Amino acid sequence: MVKHIILWQLKDEFSAEQKAEIRAGIKAGLEGLQGRIPGLTDIHVNVDGLLPTSNADAMLDCTLESFDDLKNYAVHPLHVAVADSKVRPFTKNRVCIDYEV
Repeated sequence: MVKHIILWQLKDEFSAEQKAEIRAGIKAGLEGLQGRIPGLTDIHVNVDGLLPTSNADAMLDCTLESFDDLKNYAVHPLHVAVADSKVRPFTKNRVCIDYEV
């Protein structure tokens, strides 16, 4: 099994209200991939309850069956469509950690 964790910071130009809408879109889009991409066993996006000490706006936590499944997830058309429409246009920074469990 492989864990794929991403932290994003949203662009500064967005208001708090806009950021809330963007975070909701990221959550809905990515969690909507559950059961639709081979090897993706679990996906969760945390955007709620963030404390003021946080320096990230959203976190993706997903589990895949193997490293090959992670590589396939990265280029899967459904994932790319969500990333290109719900994530990349709105983020200024992305940090990733992948590890075996």
